[in-house]
Amino acid sequence: MREGSVLDRLAALGVDTVVSLPCDRTQEFCALIPERFRAVNLTREEDGVGICAGLAMAGTRSVLHMQSSGLGNSLNAIMSLTVTFGLPLPILASWRGVYREAIPAQVPFNRAVPEVLAALGIPYTVIRGPEDEALIDAVVSDAYDNMRPHVGLILPSFWEGAQEACPTEQVLPTRARESALAYRRTFRDPVMARNDAIRVIAAALDEEAVVANIGVPSKELYAAKDRDLNFYMLGSYTQATPIGLGLALATDRDVVVLDGDGSLLGTAVLPVVAAQAPANLTIVCLDNGAFGSTGNQLTNAYGQVDMELLALAAGLKRTCKVQDERELGEAWESRGRGPNFIHVVLKPGNATVPNIPLAPGEIRERFVRAIRG
Repeated sequence: MREGSVLDRLAALGVDTVVSLPCDRTQEFCALIPERFRAVNLTREEDGVGICAGLAMAGTRSVLHMQSSGLGNSLNAIMSLTVTFGLPLPILASWRGVYREAIPAQVPFNRAVPEVLAALGIPYTVIRGPEDEALIDAVVSDAYDNMRPHVGLILPSFWEGAQEACPTEQVLPTRARESALAYRRTFRDPVMARNDAIRVIAAALDEEAVVANIGVPSKELYAAKDRDLNFYMLGSYTQATPIGLGLALATDRDVVVLDGDGSLLGTAVLPVVAAQAPANLTIVCLDNGAFGSTGNQLTNAYGQVDMELLALAAGLKRTCKVQDERELGEAWESRGRGPNFIHVVLKPGNATVPNIPLAPGEIRERFVRAIRG
């Protein structure tokens, strides 16, 4: 059974987590993953890049599985996070659009995937048939040995003739449930800016690992309280909470994400957080209703979307809304086992703070030492 053989190889290589968004050409493979590994099921491929980054920094080994179309959604995250910080990321991609492809929409991007990866300097290996199975070892080993992404492009021909690994009709759990919510909140005119909230949290930090969102939020945290347990993001829009989720799944340490309304509106990770439900994760949504790092252009959270309600709808159960320093301090001190979602309502505005004088490799190395210590 080829699917089982591939999973055996991953286990032998020390992989403990498979982060995945399925492809119909790998149905049997996907069905077996939860039996052998911790499975993190995605709704957007690029979120897997951040999750795998967090897992790697906490010292575990993961593989990202997707169809090759998802590479198009993930390239910026791969380049600005995985490549920039020198992190391992083995990707097993079902290569669509080039072999007996029946869906026209799969062809235009996927036929150019090798050239796209080559142009970006991302190593890739083509896996065509069963005789190439050992190349999967090379993909995973190279990613971890050389701290870089490596894509295994697996043609559908690789799986042809493999014995089916799951019954045609899967036995599904019941979907019957009750969904009930009584919710009413009042937004007051904000009195805090993001820097005020970050300073409240920074003063209360102990041994938590913190992931700070890209741009000014990271600089404001650095100015408020630099520490080895802070991971400052330098790019990778929308990846703060995915990184935090990966960290929380791989460590017992409390993990805090300082994310923003714009970033969280642009990701599909909150349902994944709810499904995985790490008790050591707290997401602080610093909602100033604006893209602060690009000039305070208003987001849909300014006068329309309630970010706490969005979190509740995604399945997060421990949420609260705070609107001044006292409420934030109380919410921080009273938070229990999570995942927690603290919605902080803020006014737009950036503090005048300097750039972070650390190279990406320095940020990664000191953070990894601290979180594993």
